[in-house]
Amino acid sequence: MTFLSGDPYGTGERPSRRFLHHLNPLAKVAGILPAWIGLFFTRDALTPLIVLVAAMLLLLAGARLRPTVLVTLLIGAPVVVLAMALSFGFWTDPARVADRTVLFAIGSAPYTAGAFAVGAATSLRLTALVSLALVGGLTTTGPDLSRALVAQLRVHYRIGYTAVAAYRFLPRFRTELAIIRQAQRVRGVGWLSRPFASVIPLLASSIRRADRMALAMESRAFGAHPTRTERHPSRWRARDTVFTLVLWLLTAALFFGSALATRT
Repeated sequence: MTFLSGDPYGTGERPSRRFLHHLNPLAKVAGILPAWIGLFFTRDALTPLIVLVAAMLLLLAGARLRPTVLVTLLIGAPVVVLAMALSFGFWTDPARVADRTVLFAIGSAPYTAGAFAVGAATSLRLTALVSLALVGGLTTTGPDLSRALVAQLRVHYRIGYTAVAAYRFLPRFRTELAIIRQAQRVRGVGWLSRPFASVIPLLASSIRRADRMALAMESRAFGAHPTRTERHPSRWRARDTVFTLVLWLLTAALFFGSALATRT
């Protein structure tokens, strides 16, 4: 990346066939929030498993995913769930589980089926929480979320534009760090001391850029008026309402059915 390259955190052309990229960022947050909260109060393994599968299907259908992300979701997620289930099972007290069937033993410590069930429920719950967060995280940029907060939640634009400016600094830092490392290699700086030697130049560059941005914002009368025009306005459309309500209904049906199944 060069200084003249496109800003990956800016507002670019959105995919035309993936509906999640066209939704308001707050609609994706509001849609998954009830399920996200409900997972904290579940103890069975079936409910987080259904949420995990539904989130994966939603990402596959509505998001444009890079091959590495796709492989991570389809292959890495099951591996992580299994590894965490086994790990959490070791931390479970065998005397407090219902099924004490011994699957295997390490020395004098038995590993029971009940412990594995508890570990599986915990790992599925954590993975489901992460997968729900990815619905908005993989389809929303930071500036878009900041603009939505300003437009829909009436967050003061000083806070919103500060967040946008912070996101715009990230690709600049990455570029400048690459330039600093190239200069260090040319000067023969050892790889062991290279990370520490990059701190001062990167800090000086960030201070210089922050000062320039502050002057630019002051010259544009930033903060002098209660409102500010927006080049890319964030709007709440009918499809955002439909998406949010559908997810709420599905979440309510899932947790209501789970509660009935637990009672019976």
